Amino acid sequence: MVMLKGTNVPVPAQAVRVELGWRTTPGAPDVDGSALLLASGKVRNDADFVFYNQPAHASGAVRHEGKAADGDRVTDTLVVDFSRIEPAIDRIVVAASSDGGSFGRVTGLYVRVVDAASGAETARFESTDATVETAFILGELYLRQGAWKFRAVGQGYGSGLEGLATDFGISVDEPQQAKQRPQLQAPPAAPMAAPPAPAPRPAAPPVTQPVRLTKVTLTKEAPSVSLAKQGGTSGALRVNLNWEVRKQFKSWGAKLGRAVAMHADLDLDLCALYELTDGSKGVVQALGNSFGSLGGPPYIHLDGDDRTGARSTGENLTVNLDHKDRLRRLLIFVTIYEGARSFADLHATVTLRPQHGAAIDFSLDECTVPSTVCALALITNNAGDLTVQREARYLVPQRGVSPQRTIDAAYGWGMNWTPGRK
Repeated sequence: MVMLKGTNVPVPAQAVRVELGWRTTPGAPDVDGSALLLASGKVRNDADFVFYNQPAHASGAVRHEGKAADGDRVTDTLVVDFSRIEPAIDRIVVAASSDGGSFGRVTGLYVRVVDAASGAETARFESTDATVETAFILGELYLRQGAWKFRAVGQGYGSGLEGLATDFGISVDEPQQAKQRPQLQAPPAAPMAAPPAPAPRPAAPPVTQPVRLTKVTLTKEAPSVSLAKQGGTSGALRVNLNWEVRKQFKSWGAKLGRAVAMHADLDLDLCALYELTDGSKGVVQALGNSFGSLGGPPYIHLDGDDRTGARSTGENLTVNLDHKDRLRRLLIFVTIYEGARSFADLHATVTLRPQHGAAIDFSLDECTVPSTVCALALITNNAGDLTVQREARYLVPQRGVSPQRTIDAAYGWGMNWTPGRK
């Protein structure tokens, strides 16, 4: 159902996926989705802001799942579980912000609401009149007489995500631009009864620091960053690997020496080689159930083995930065367990998200060899500061040599390997 600006529809589902979509074109900015959980028009504190640097609400009600690409189409998805929304929250604003230009250069921008259980589309709103805006309220989920509804909004801001967020009570740690009020075709006010007084509820989780909107993207031209300079000196460092499944990609024919198209459910494994300051070495990976530990050596833990890719949370590895002085070096890598013989034509993204500090991300869309193992990032301890170096290095194992042995040899880890299984 394509909606007009200002209209609303019921949302009967228990949980929904809110999908922002657009087309990539030369010179167009990137787009990021976000959500603000409001009580009587404002956030209770900064924890009620869900976006790329703060991807999950403490209640579990809203989660930012991240982006997926399919050709020139890109989506950024939020998941909302109505059963977990706290009683004080009566409105969830769904916003989009542009990174590197205005929305007037973004083609095919839309937001749609999909039943998380059945996949049925409940609502769809297409934004077609953007010009100089750098942030948009595309829609909102709101509570009316005990039932949730979705309203198409299409309200633009010229002050970016920072201006939009601060208008709803969020504090940010970057220098704030001059605040601009919402502009450009605000939706007509709909007659409605005054909302009931919020029900008593526990206080929202405390937030010790203002949110940080900064993103760091590692490229070939700028491949490294200091965690300390980004504020990532303690707490948990989350490493997320997301990819697409059920896509056509190239499988390299061993005899023919050429690429052959195939379809498969792709299973990638996120792994880490580590070396501690006491000289001990090892690997954290799903193979052999070597999931690691956060509270003790190696202070690294793999959450689990995800076989679904971009339509879930992907694979996640956590590093305990409270023990960063025990880490000498850490190599984060990924292997293809099944579903393909190469990373060629695979769309995958890597995000390193410190608990305190800016998110660091990069993509894996550059493979041109029949590789089944890729070094993602090398983290080294330099006088107490951890430096993240983008590797994006695709390796081709020799016949009969495992991906783990291949990456060990390339980086000189010097470990003894034995066969393992999941």
